[in-house]
Amino acid sequence: MTATCVILDIGGVLEITPQTGWVQRWEERLELPPGTVNERMRDVWHAGSVGSISEREVHEQVATRLGLDTLRTEAFTADLWAEYLGTPNEELITYVRGLRGRCRLGILSNSFVGARERETALYHFDALVDQIVYSHEIGIEKPDQRAFEAACTSLEVRPENCLFIDDVAANVDAARVTGMQAHLFEDNARTITRIAAHLDAGPLVPGRVPLG
Repeated sequence: MTATCVILDIGGVLEITPQTGWVQRWEERLELPPGTVNERMRDVWHAGSVGSISEREVHEQVATRLGLDTLRTEAFTADLWAEYLGTPNEELITYVRGLRGRCRLGILSNSFVGARERETALYHFDALVDQIVYSHEIGIEKPDQRAFEAACTSLEVRPENCLFIDDVAANVDAARVTGMQAHLFEDNARTITRIAAHLDAGPLVPGRVPLG
């Protein structure tokens, strides 16, 4: 429980995920007013993020709510995943890979049903870290403090010995409230420097008074 630990987000951190404009393109194609797709699909998107709906049911709801046939439903969901998965942040992934054996490594991600299978196939995150905690598998999203607690439990580490890295300020703040150290991802250089400092400091031992 006294092991040093680094926990990372996926989208915007380990994956580079700029907006592709796919929703707007579909609204234009279907001649729908701007915002219609997300308005019609909002509860489905949420259900997918906490795992209360299956991937098959997501496809069914897309088809029904947007009036799409099978081929267009498949094209729509392909566009969804293209933006969701983005491209790998190779520099950071390579750095994290080099940390294996030096500390406990984990991922905590707000996700969508089907993400584990796709990210494992594309990016092999399962081989990069010791544990991956997906919101769609635990039914809890960041910034809910229970998500951070679940990550610590899965890694068998104490929150104060963890450095959590995310690109969303609200999630970084919530991690600190949980007792973690946290870093807002803005670029690889500053993030790698922060991780190195965390590892150099080592774990806090219960009963030891921290210096500085």
